[in-house]
Amino acid sequence: MSGFQRLNIVRKTGFVAGVAALAMIAVSFSGGPLVAASCRTDAMAGIDWRECNKRLLMLGGSNLDSAMLYGTDFTYTDLRGSSLKGANLEKAKLIRTALGEANLQGANLTKVEAYRSDFSAADATNAKFVNAEMQRTKFENTKLDGTDFTKAELGRADFEGATLNGSKFSLTNLSRARFGGAKLGGPVDFTSAFLLLTRIEGVDLSAATGLDQKQIDIACGDAKTKLPNGLIAPASWPCPEDPDDD
Repeated sequence: MSGFQRLNIVRKTGFVAGVAALAMIAVSFSGGPLVAASCRTDAMAGIDWRECNKRLLMLGGSNLDSAMLYGTDFTYTDLRGSSLKGANLEKAKLIRTALGEANLQGANLTKVEAYRSDFSAADATNAKFVNAEMQRTKFENTKLDGTDFTKAELGRADFEGATLNGSKFSLTNLSRARFGGAKLGGPVDFTSAFLLLTRIEGVDLSAATGLDQKQIDIACGDAKTKLPNGLIAPASWPCPEDPDDD
């Protein structure tokens, strides 16, 4: 082989290596195989599982504090008793996800899809559920102090026994939601919330803010419901029991 031929081989080899390096850089920025690799990593604090498929898994008791879970699909996944403090779950899918007794303090759940999910006895203090889709979600005995549900869809959600101190329901759809036994201490904000047939029997709303008579007139309370000053119970109270249409 001549010296000229050997020189051409070296040049071609260098060119191919350069192209391969550029391809790896492009993949890393595109979120391709490198992101997929993190999807296969076990649960841990601070993990990056953004847009990963985590459906139908048993992840109860996991530590996902401060995890990046943007757009992650947790449909039908068991996360009971897990810690997700400060985690970013924006746009995550939590459809029928089990989150009972989970720690969600300060977590971002903006725009999550969480139809029929279960947050019973969880701690979601100061969490954000802004613009979330959470019809028929269970919040029984859940800590929701300072939690922001602004513009969320919470039709038929169950807040029975929940603690709601300083929570926000501004512009929230709470039609047929249940608040029996809920503790609403502090200025819970219901400004422009939709309260069609919302069950507030026996609930103390005396410290609530943003309520007007039109909202109360379409809600369902009883003689034990305490209203803010200036509002009165409508003659339609108490409402008949709403049959469950599961």
